[in-house]
Formats: sequence, structure tokens, C-alpha cells
Amino acid sequence: MVETVTAMGIVISAMPMGEYDKRVVLLTKQFGKITAFARGARRPTSQFLSGTQPMSFGEFTMYRGRNSYTITNVKVTEYFGGEMTNINKMYMGMYFLELADYYGREGIEAKDTLELLYIAMKQLSKKAIPIDLIRCIYELRTLVINGEYPNVFNCGKCGNTENLDCFDLEHNSVICSNCHGKIRKNKILNPSTVYALQYIVTAKINKLFSFNVKEEVLAQLKQVIESYINKIIHKKFNSLEFLENLY
Repeated sequence: MVETVTAMGIVISAMPMGEYDKRVVLLTKQFGKITAFARGARRPTSQFLSGTQPMSFGEFTMYRGRNSYTITNVKVTEYFGGEMTNINKMYMGMYFLELADYYGREGIEAKDTLELLYIAMKQLSKKAIPIDLIRCIYELRTLVINGEYPNVFNCGKCGNTENLDCFDLEHNSVICSNCHGKIRKNKILNPSTVYALQYIVTAKINKLFSFNVKEEVLAQLKQVIESYINKIIHKKFNSLEFLENLY
């Protein structure tokens, strides 16, 4: 007897297969990242036409095969692609999907990853906080979920929890003023930057996007997080490269 399962998830990528079918990659709450096929999804009258687009979020009913799933029903509750009002938001959302794909693993439930991705996508459709801040929060919290985040709570040299005003990429850690000695002024972190890093690591997911920062702090957040990600992730993300080439 064929086993049928239902999972809450989001389409993180899709590609055509054959004349009318689609192969999609889903990030699901229950089963992590899975590959699924949607028969006839490219036909204009297909019930799967909208539900197999990247950024489609909802409930997917599937039967399990030997190496993949076959979708039998989709109930779309959100289509984030329709909420992205400009090219920056669209490609940032695509980058979020790519990062989720990079860390996704089959058979490992992805409740926190899916919740973070869902809320980050919702934020992109709003104007509450800058896109670059949404990116910083999403990137760092993704690292937290996957156990690869930097130390932002105590000095990587002496363990001190006070006077943390520098990030040392060699130690993957913040450093206190007593240990780093004399450094260039542009390397000194604003106390608000350190606090923001700590907040992103520890806050509940549904509270992550509830703050804003000044331009100076945002620039420092971007520098710390981007340099750290470039160190630990050896992959080029197509959507991110496109965004960077816009400017």
C-alpha cells in the first residue's frame, strides 16, 4: 500500500521535467528538505500550477517513493513571490531560499528553519525595517539554528563579557578592548552592534524582526556577518551575486 503523508512547507526551487511535469525541492516542517514530483504541473489547467512555484507556502500531500515523493494535493496559504514589490526584495527572497536549501537536510525536521524563513519572507513584503537588516537577522539566525554561529557573548581570548568592541575573524569571536590592543578606529564596534548580535542569537524567532538600528550599526552588522559567512560557507549564491551586480 502506498504511504501518503502531509507536510507544511515552502517550495525552495523548481525545475521542468519532461513535457509537463515539475521536480520541486520543498523545505518541510516534518521531513526537512525533500524532493518531490508534480505530474502535469506545467499544464495551464493544472491544480499544481501555483503551488509548485518557488516561494509558495502551504500544505503538501504526497506519497512516498523509493527516492522521492509525488505530490497529490497542494493547499497554498501564502505565495511570497506575489508580495515582493521590487527586484531587490524578490532576489533577496530567492537568496533566503538558496540559504535554506544549502543547510536543508532530508529526514531532519526543520521547524525552526521553516518558521524563520516564513517570518523573514513576510518581513520582506513590509516596509517596517530595512532589507539589509532583514538579511543580517536571517543569515545569523540561520547559522544559530545550524550550530555554526560566532561567539558574540565573551572575549575569544580571555573570556571577559565586558568591553567587547571588536570582532576577530581568526578567533570567530568578539574581543574585548583589553585583549585586542590598539586597532584602527573603523574596527571598533558600537555597543549597539554587539547588543544586536547577541539579541539575534538569543531572541525568540517571532521577536527577531521587532527592532531597528542606526545606519552605522547596520553597516557594522553587515560587515561582521558577511565576513563570517564568507569564511565558513564556500558557495556562491546566484541570487546574491545578481543583487551585488546591481550596484
